[in-house]
Amino acid sequence: MEYGTIFIILACIFGLFMAWGVGANDVANAMATSVGSKALTIKQAIIIAAIFEFLGAYLAGGQVTATIRKGMMDTNLLADNPELLIYGMLASLLAAGIWLLVATRAGWPVSTTHSIVGAIVGFAAVGIGIDAVNWGKVGTIAMSWVVSPVLAGVVSYALFRSVQRLIFDADKPFQSSKKYVPYYIFLVGFIIALVTLFKGLKHVGLELNASESYGAAFIIGMIAMFVGKFFISKLKFDPNADQDYHFTNVEKVFGVLMMFTASAMAFAHGSNDVANAVGPLAAVVSIVESGGQVAQKSLMPAWILLLGGFGIVAGLVMYGKKVIATVGSNITELTPSRGFAATLAAAMVVVFASGTGLPISTTHTLVGAVLGVGMARGIAAVNMNVVRTIFMSWIITLPAGAILSIMIFFMLKGIFS
Repeated sequence: MEYGTIFIILACIFGLFMAWGVGANDVANAMATSVGSKALTIKQAIIIAAIFEFLGAYLAGGQVTATIRKGMMDTNLLADNPELLIYGMLASLLAAGIWLLVATRAGWPVSTTHSIVGAIVGFAAVGIGIDAVNWGKVGTIAMSWVVSPVLAGVVSYALFRSVQRLIFDADKPFQSSKKYVPYYIFLVGFIIALVTLFKGLKHVGLELNASESYGAAFIIGMIAMFVGKFFISKLKFDPNADQDYHFTNVEKVFGVLMMFTASAMAFAHGSNDVANAVGPLAAVVSIVESGGQVAQKSLMPAWILLLGGFGIVAGLVMYGKKVIATVGSNITELTPSRGFAATLAAAMVVVFASGTGLPISTTHTLVGAVLGVGMARGIAAVNMNVVRTIFMSWIITLPAGAILSIMIFFMLKGIFS
């Protein structure tokens, strides 16, 4: 195929740029509750994110990739002109990457999933034809805009209310927190392990049936619980600390829990969102390597997942601070207990969506969860101005990705054909 090597090099550069944007914008969301609630310093958050995002992307990142690639458009229409699909995928990566850079500079937590979906829909509708777009799939994704934040909001509201009833309203909140927090830690370990096992670690060579998966997840949950108990037993009750804020000691116990939920969220995010950066890249590589065959399915080479994981971590380290500030401190005031409820709720919803292959937005989910926790304390606890700005940036994301991608598509077409 003419220019094949150039296409692969461009795809790797654009894919890395897009993964960098995912790291700077989206991972920052995933870590924001931990940093905003002062449970973790920014340095600790970056280390946790680097490890677990990478593991999530590498171990469980295969399922969603297929949806982004072949679910959005009918690739059969391109069997005779595979190069159009290559231009389109390159344009989509670059367009989404540019939009993420713009949004991150402004401190807006936008959706990387919707940036890439908008870009793919844009080039497919204009470059190939309206019929090429799978509008039903686009409709499902549009539905997830409402479903994912609402679902996460409801779950985080319920979780935080349970914390209020079991711990904050108890006669001895500190004792109650030491008693109940290990159970919450078990829940975190169990859910994340279960989903990872159900999504299948086939490409790592591990396949378990349902009962084996439940058993393994239960054991992992128990291990997490005992590790958490060990850390909590090391905490000292300081009677003076509770003078300014009645629950300072209780929040210390939740600080331990936040380390687990932050790791879980990073893992869930890596498994769901690495697809945004590496899906189009894998498409380009498979077309070039097969000499122009547009396959419905192609294997995801391990080096592509590694490239995506590396880009995500680099983006977080270099430019993640701005979005962390927006989600972590500007929507509602977060403490470790509130941050825990928001993060666990978001991780549960994201992980459920990865398992069903629905490309929902981690951003929308997490913002919904943070709102849910805010609402549990009354509407006055939520900064509606920030929420309005965030909603506006969500609405602009699809058309912005589409317009940029159409422009780049025609530029690439002009250069190469």
